[in-house]
Amino acid sequence: MNKFFKPGFGLLMAAVITSASAADYPSRPITFLTMTQPGAQIDRLTRGLGQRMSKILGQPINVKNVTGSHGTVMATELSRAKPDGYVIGVTSLTAYTYAPHHGKLTYKPEDFDFLTLVALNSSGFISKSDKPWNTLKEAFEWHRKNNKAMVAMFHGADDRDAIIRIAKQEGVKLSLIPSKGGPSVIKAVTGGHADVGYVGAILYKHVEAGSIKLIAAALGERLPPLPEVPTLREQGYDEQVEMIVALVAPKGLDEKAKNKLLAAADELANSPETQEFITGNLLMRPVKWGEAHADKTVKGLYDTFGKQAAMK
Repeated sequence: MNKFFKPGFGLLMAAVITSASAADYPSRPITFLTMTQPGAQIDRLTRGLGQRMSKILGQPINVKNVTGSHGTVMATELSRAKPDGYVIGVTSLTAYTYAPHHGKLTYKPEDFDFLTLVALNSSGFISKSDKPWNTLKEAFEWHRKNNKAMVAMFHGADDRDAIIRIAKQEGVKLSLIPSKGGPSVIKAVTGGHADVGYVGAILYKHVEAGSIKLIAAALGERLPPLPEVPTLREQGYDEQVEMIVALVAPKGLDEKAKNKLLAAADELANSPETQEFITGNLLMRPVKWGEAHADKTVKGLYDTFGKQAAMK
């Protein structure tokens, strides 16, 4: 045996190196996972947050698009990442609060650290601008009158289930198509492949361009840029679909890395320029930032959706 080697010395050195690495966080580039295709509103939010947080942390932040099942594919990958602060998700909470009650997943909400909410994505149901209806209610009336099935493109389980319940209420057959994010919904609707689609704030520029029209606001209130369009509830449907976007990490995030990420998030929360980017540029709705509020929101939504699922 080497006379300089002592039992446990290797483990001690490993612990010292690990501790030093954590203290130096971040010492290499970070990856932000996003659940949508490039160009979608949540993708744009992810890249914008990454650029701003990179300046604070002093390391590049790369973006990886992991699409599928409205965030559950991304959440699965995130749950398997090392909790060292180098892989973070920017994602809708639906994959963590709604989806677990409606499908077999390999993860649960307890497998993640919810660092902060960052935005509420304005969202609604859209149709091609030349369709002979102006509201979702009128769209269903048209399909019922003409004895046609409605083709609807959905984002995730929550908006899919909402449109299924509405179609049942209206007595109209439904044909469903899954999407990979806002751009794919826009393409399907404008291309005539879907009669209606559910999409986030990316809808605004296409409404302005005249290629689509908003036929129902999906939030609990009308969308300020398009105040003339009624909400789902105003059209007689007891439904509300929200895309709350959060910064999420694998459970057990290294404490030093977590503190630096939370401090960076606090700086962005208090940055007028960042908030203008979210609400003015992306036209998303503001939310309360902070880990405690994020945890409370996730738990509340998970419990609410769990009770709804149990009533089926």
